[in-house]
Amino acid sequence: MKKLIFMGVMGLFLLGSCNSKSDHDHKGHDHKTEETHNHDHEGHNHDHEGHDHEGHDHASENHEGHNHGTEKETGHSDEIILAPEKAKAAGVESEIIRPKSFRQVITTSGQVQAAQGDESVVVANVAGVVSFRHPVTDGMSVSKGTSILNISAENMPDGDPVKRARIAYETAKKEYERAAKLVESQIISQKDFNTIKESYENAQLAYGAISKNQTKTGVSVTAPLGGYIKNCLVQEGDYVSVGQPLVSITQNRRLFLRADVSEKYYGYLHSIQSANFKTPYDNKVYELGELKGRLLSYGKASGGTSFYVPVTFEFDNRGDVIPGSYVEVYLLSSEMPDVLALPVTALTEEQGLYFVYLQLDEEGYKKQEVTLGASNGKEVQILTGLKAGDRVVTKGAYQVKLASASNAIPAHSHEH
Repeated sequence: MKKLIFMGVMGLFLLGSCNSKSDHDHKGHDHKTEETHNHDHEGHNHDHEGHDHEGHDHASENHEGHNHGTEKETGHSDEIILAPEKAKAAGVESEIIRPKSFRQVITTSGQVQAAQGDESVVVANVAGVVSFRHPVTDGMSVSKGTSILNISAENMPDGDPVKRARIAYETAKKEYERAAKLVESQIISQKDFNTIKESYENAQLAYGAISKNQTKTGVSVTAPLGGYIKNCLVQEGDYVSVGQPLVSITQNRRLFLRADVSEKYYGYLHSIQSANFKTPYDNKVYELGELKGRLLSYGKASGGTSFYVPVTFEFDNRGDVIPGSYVEVYLLSSEMPDVLALPVTALTEEQGLYFVYLQLDEEGYKKQEVTLGASNGKEVQILTGLKAGDRVVTKGAYQVKLASASNAIPAHSHEH
């Protein structure tokens, strides 16, 4: 019993000693771990702060330096380089724009018409079938007396009109010669003789008119005046009767320009002084001021249902203007002072926007967007995008546009 009690006490003693040692070891471990961890963490924070202050700011300075280089490149990236010798070979021309007077413009459509008295309509003097020795087309030049077409009555039911005219002339001639003897003998009256004489003279004229143009293929129809074929009214193989129109010929010495203006501009028509017009077949702009043009009239249209007012000019035809052609008309009215205007050849268009090219130096150009105002066909008013003193490419703008795609200075190429 005592032995058991002794062993129990010893066991409790040993257990207490073990717990005390364990507590001591654990506290010592915690202290060491805490100090070590805190020290390392502070060191990490110190290093991290040093990195933020030194390394990151330095990198930021390098980044700013890179941006500075990029801005420098961007300043040149929109500059177009075109060597002077290449620009000259491509026909590039530029000029400094200055404010000047510019007329207000009413843009409309119109038609070029031949002036009265400069046209002649050739009609058939015999009946028959039309044939052409050479092709006859509208606008073809002809000289006075030139053969245009032939009319043949061969195999026609009524027979050859030339033969008929010759027979009629010969018959009238014999009748006239017989009547001349009878009137001398007072067998017939002077009145009857005069009637026979008149019939003879008419037959003589008819036969002479037909026979002088007689050919192997029929009667030749010739041009009564020199000029241009305005309209050919018949075709190969057509049958024509006497007096039927065949062709119209115009000399084009004077032409009319008729512009149809909306009635909303009627109040401005009194200020119209001249006009330009552009032909559709060659896009050439003609100035009436250079063609001795003058305003003839303006007023209400003849048709009661028309909503357009005709404005008519007359001018000399000293160009390749085709009578009857429809044209774009620029009516010029009162002047506007201090306007910046450019030739239409200076403009380029991209998706509905308009651009010009500024010349910066001998070989440098820059693309510039502009807003347009009125146009007279040759020049256009510039509302925004340019200022007085700018040097603008007025010819060869398309060549500069091509250079902008191939010779523009690329960004970053200098830095890298």
